[in-house]
Amino acid sequence: MPSSNACCQRPEDDIKSATDTSVPSWIVGLAGESLIFMSEKIANLTTATFTTTITSATTPVLVDFWAPWCGPCKAIAPILEELATELDGKLKIVKVNIDENEAVAVEYGVRAIPTMILFKGGQAAETLVGMMPKAAIKAKVASHL
Repeated sequence: MPSSNACCQRPEDDIKSATDTSVPSWIVGLAGESLIFMSEKIANLTTATFTTTITSATTPVLVDFWAPWCGPCKAIAPILEELATELDGKLKIVKVNIDENEAVAVEYGVRAIPTMILFKGGQAAETLVGMMPKAAIKAKVASHL
């Protein structure tokens, strides 16, 4: 049985082409609305917006590579929301959906999710892989703030 900090690895039969942006039926609510929670403080980046956002940031940027089918990714989302509020002005938190932006994930060697990469001055400074408690994430990013 996997541990609580286990990462998601995409099943081979679940791989989609980079152009397929459909939402799997199992994550759509009864009225057809998406059940994926997104934050007002956490921006969603695309392949087109990634580089500009990272290189122009005036604070370190924590990038959460995730997918809607990943249980640990869903579990870490509220933790990142709390950190986005607590560290507002000191750290920017963004998300990259690896199913929709596969090129960015490949460029940074993301092989399991959740993977969080902290960028400082436009360069990757720290990589965190797997589900972890808020205190552990905060401790890892603290030295870069």
